Parts: sequence; C-alpha cells; structure tokens
Amino acid sequence: MESGPARIQQLPRLWPSRAYYGWAIVFTSFFISIAQVPMYGPVFSVFVKPIEDELGWSRTTITVAFTVGSLGGALLASVVGPIVDRYGARGVMSVTGLLVTAGLLAIAAMTEPWHFWVAYGAARTVSVAGVGLGTSVAIANWFIRMRGRAIAMRAAGQRTGQAVVPLLILPVLLSLGWRESFVVLGVVAALFITIPSMVFIRRRPEDFGLRPDGDSAPAAHTPRAAASAEYSWTLRQVRATRTLWMLTVGMAAGLSAQIAINVHAVANFEDKGISQGLAVTVASIFTGVAAVSMMGWGMLVERIHVRYVSMAAMGLFFLAMGVLLVAETYPMAVLFGVLFGLGTGGWTVAQMIMIPNYFGRLHAGSIKGFISPIEGLLGISGPLVAAFVFDTTGSYDTAFVAAAGTFAVGCAAFYLAKPLRAPSTAGAAA
Repeated sequence: MESGPARIQQLPRLWPSRAYYGWAIVFTSFFISIAQVPMYGPVFSVFVKPIEDELGWSRTTITVAFTVGSLGGALLASVVGPIVDRYGARGVMSVTGLLVTAGLLAIAAMTEPWHFWVAYGAARTVSVAGVGLGTSVAIANWFIRMRGRAIAMRAAGQRTGQAVVPLLILPVLLSLGWRESFVVLGVVAALFITIPSMVFIRRRPEDFGLRPDGDSAPAAHTPRAAASAEYSWTLRQVRATRTLWMLTVGMAAGLSAQIAINVHAVANFEDKGISQGLAVTVASIFTGVAAVSMMGWGMLVERIHVRYVSMAAMGLFFLAMGVLLVAETYPMAVLFGVLFGLGTGGWTVAQMIMIPNYFGRLHAGSIKGFISPIEGLLGISGPLVAAFVFDTTGSYDTAFVAAAGTFAVGCAAFYLAKPLRAPSTAGAAA
C-alpha cells in the first residue's frame, strides 16, 4: 500500500502560485542535470588524454573509474528506487550533490589509480542513482499527458551541459590544468545540485492537493479522463513478463554501446590527428544536437509509443557507427556528431520515460531499481572493452564495429518488448 502524508502540504513560496508546480520540478531538474554532467561520458572523455599524459596511466586504467561508477550506480538504484517511490527524491538528490562535490574535489588531489577509482566511482555512483533516477521519477509523478515534453526538457539539461561544459572548462584545462578544472566543477555541483534539490524538489502532486499535468478533476468517461488515467503495474506483476526483460536487454545494449562512444570519442579523434580543441567540439556537437532535438523527440513520444522512438534511436546510432569507422577528417567527425547527436536525443528521452510509460508512475522507481543492477552489469562493459581493445590493438575500430552490432541487438529487443494490456478495471494505481 502506498505510504504518504495524510494532510495537504504547502508548496514552496518561491514558486508563483498560479503556475503548475510540476514545471518547478522540470526546471529544477534541468539545472541539476547540467551541474552533474562531469559524471557522464562526454565530459569524462575530455580528461582522458590529459590524465594519461600527466600520470602515464593506460586508458583501461582510467576507464575503470567510469566503469566502477556505472556499476555502483546500477546497484545503488535498487536501493534508491523504492525510497524515491515512497518518500520522493528531495533528500536523495540533496545528499547526492554533497557527495558529487566531495568526489570531484578528491579527484583534483589524486596521485594513484585507486584514488581515481574510488573518488570518481563514488561520485558517478550517486549521480546515476540519485540524480538520474530521482529526477526522472519525480517528473513522471507530476506529468502523464505532457510527460514526453517534460522529460525532454530535463534531458535537454543533461545534454546541454554535456555540450557546453566541455567548452566552458576547456580554457581552465588549457591554462591551469585538469586538477583545477575538477575543483571548478566541484564548486558548481555544490551550488546547483544540493541547494535547488532542497528548495524545490517535491514527491507527487497529490501531496499538495493537485493532479498530474495541473488538470482539474475531469468528468468520468471523457477522452480527457482516459488520458489522465494511467494504470500502474507493481514490480511483482511485471517482473516475470517478457516485456520487462526485453526492455532490460534493449536498455543494457543501448547503454553499453552509447557510453563507450561517449567516453572514447574525443580521444579517438585526437588519435587520428584532429587537434584537442577541435576534438572537444565534436563532443559538444553531438551533445548540442541531442539537446536541440529533445523537445521534438519528447513531443513525438506523446504521440507514438516509446518503443518505436527507442528503435529509431538505435537505428540512428547504427548509422553513426558507420560514419565513425571511416571518419579521418574534421568534416566527417562533424557528420558523425550530428547523427550520433540525433540518436542520443531520442535515446535519452526514451530511456527516461520508458518505465513510467510502459508500467505507470506509482512504482516506476521500484521497477527501474529492480532492473538497474541487471542492466548495469550488462551495460558497463562497453567503455572498458573499448579501452582494452585500444590498449591491445592501438585502434578503436574493432570496438566500434562491436558497438554497431550492440545497437542492432537493442533495436531487436525493443521490437520484441510489446506493451502490456492493462486490466479492464484499471485505475490510477495497482
């Protein structure tokens, strides 16, 4: 049975009373998502070669930190998911901001590989489980009809940060160094994750006497009533279904291959003779294209099922891999960036909205938490395998061919993930 407060709570006074508070959740998540992007591949990739050059570590050694964080985040999500369902994401995200800050500051002082594995691994762990799961579940709780565009705006924050932060941190990186860059990123995390989470993040509209999407109570048996109703499956109901396991395979495939490219794209282009400055712009191009495209993807997912959006994203990734394998010049790198960015835009929106759109909002955190360790164990291999391939062969080509095949597997899995049919007595909760 769902646990929640018996009385109607008060909304923060800083938010205009006439505006639906769900948009406060979206805007706050947007800025928090920007601040936590050092924990993701496109920003991580900017630091791979500078750390390698100064400390002499192999790319496999460096990538272990990212892999540790990915695995840790997947495992921690199984604990965080039920907490977010029951109590909301506010406390979890506030603590996450403090831990990410501590991790980034610790990286600035590291001298041994294990320092990096612990500091970055811990920071990415709490970011994936705290911010990633927390914001997506929070937004899903406040929106049903307009969930696609709301999730798209949050996702655009993450991709905007991945596009802009490498360019903003590049002058610090080039003039002062990578250690000073991590200090700056740590201060940003403290200011823009912890404080906004405490002030604005709240659990569900029902706690404040509101309805999802800001709707008033619709008359029964009307189209709007049907659109506002959403059957919520429990974890017990869905965990034995083929649909859940095909989604798990598809999400793991997309995760492993996409993150591998995120982490190693910049270093790959530098290895091919493209300057560091231009190589960094490729990461900004694909994340920028992703950010710009997300509202379109979000509107699309409100009209067609997320399953088809996921398949389209996998197809775009597959095409991008074909370009990446032959990209030797900056114009070809830009073409890769555009294709990969379009795929990333669709995939980011799809994976955030996947669970609530398939299974409803009330138990989304628990269901996502259940599959995250499985998804993570399958998905973390991508970046580490790509690093190992490079260290042993001196080229990423074999890894990129494998990534193309993995995207094809993901597309097939989503095709097989047929939506469940809700019982005829479906209500808003199970």
